[in-house]
Amino acid sequence: MAFLFNSDAARGAIFRKAFACELPDLEFYHCSENFDPEKVRYLLTWSAPDDLSRFCNLELLFSIGAGVDQFKPETIPGHVKLVRMVEDGIVRMMQEYVVLGVLTLHREMVAYREQQSRGVWQALATSQATDRRIGFLGLGMLAQAAIDRLKPFRFSLATWSRSKKVVEGVACFHGDDQLGDFLRGTDILVCLLPLTEQTSGILNARLFSLLPAGARLLHVGRGPQLDQGALIEALDSGHLAAAMLDVTDPEPLPESHPLWSHPKVIITPHIASVTQPHSAAQAVIENIRLHRAGQNPIGLVDRALGY
Repeated sequence: MAFLFNSDAARGAIFRKAFACELPDLEFYHCSENFDPEKVRYLLTWSAPDDLSRFCNLELLFSIGAGVDQFKPETIPGHVKLVRMVEDGIVRMMQEYVVLGVLTLHREMVAYREQQSRGVWQALATSQATDRRIGFLGLGMLAQAAIDRLKPFRFSLATWSRSKKVVEGVACFHGDDQLGDFLRGTDILVCLLPLTEQTSGILNARLFSLLPAGARLLHVGRGPQLDQGALIEALDSGHLAAAMLDVTDPEPLPESHPLWSHPKVIITPHIASVTQPHSAAQAVIENIRLHRAGQNPIGLVDRALGY
């Protein structure tokens, strides 16, 4: 019985050390080494190898990232459980980034950066946090963790999700019928949705039109969820005041893309949340133990929903 680490060697060395200590009975292989594919019960990777079928005894397929939209469901055998990465490092980094992004948009840092480029010293009017409405598209684990970090600032907090959910101190909307009401009450929209057929292109002209004039966008979901042309039009018209994007489509954007130089846009290179090898190794080890005990792993993906 073996575990295969299909990623960079530096992180692999950290995983190998942890596995040797915690699961000494499980053979550990890096993808650069010779191994018998029939022995592999557990595989950690960013995307499924083209030759996945040769792992005929595979039981758990671990994503090295928090998302799984890079996997093609039709290539993964039905009996193989797909598991997204759930580890403390990812959660902490997303909390940091969302707080950073919300405060950046709330305190007019995008506008001040543009003023600085022109040598302009001018104070801008800023709303109090208690008067600023933050709305989260998506209410998964990362969104809930980010909401917890925003609560001390006393923003008005709301969420929208496909199905009904309840979060203490947060206005929760759900379903297509309530999306419009949610958007009309949102000043800073945070997108933390998984990428599915239903969410691809969801950040479009119609959605932006439902936001109040002067609203802002913090996009930390997936690049294909955003209609970049519609965003530029909404910014140029003044309907949206600013946007901060950690994801784009493609990644990176072409050098000539107008978002790079847009005065109302901040772009970061998909760094909001990055898997931390030490805590990730412990998370995978715990999931293998759960699997061996006949329990479902943490982060098990519902193949029908795609997350």
